[in-house]
Amino acid sequence: QVQLVESGGGLVQAGGSLRLSCAASGRTFKSYVMGWFRQAPGKEREFVATINLSGGSTNYADSVKGRFTISRDNTKNTVYLQMNSLKTEDTTVYYCNAKSYVSDYWGRGTQVTVSS
Repeated sequence: QVQLVESGGGLVQAGGSLRLSCAASGRTFKSYVMGWFRQAPGKEREFVATINLSGGSTNYADSVKGRFTISRDNTKNTVYLQMNSLKTEDTTVYYCNAKSYVSDYWGRGTQVTVSS
């Protein structure tokens, strides 16, 4: 069982930056591919970024490529999402995900609001 707790969301002006963190419980953090997703009310959950077990490989949605950076610290059981050049359309709830071949865990989300 893995519990994920996101933090770092908040209100920021367009063009600003935020860094989200996701702290994971348990001793098997480095066994999970970690990801960030986002979901606006009434819409499907949308892929944002993923990072592999070692942190050496990342993938991004086209909408955030060049602006967001995902990273992980396996010594701290934490994954981060650095968000720069934020746009109003980035406003939504961001969720952390931990995925292995047999398990799939989600955090409760953290709200990001970008004002114009």
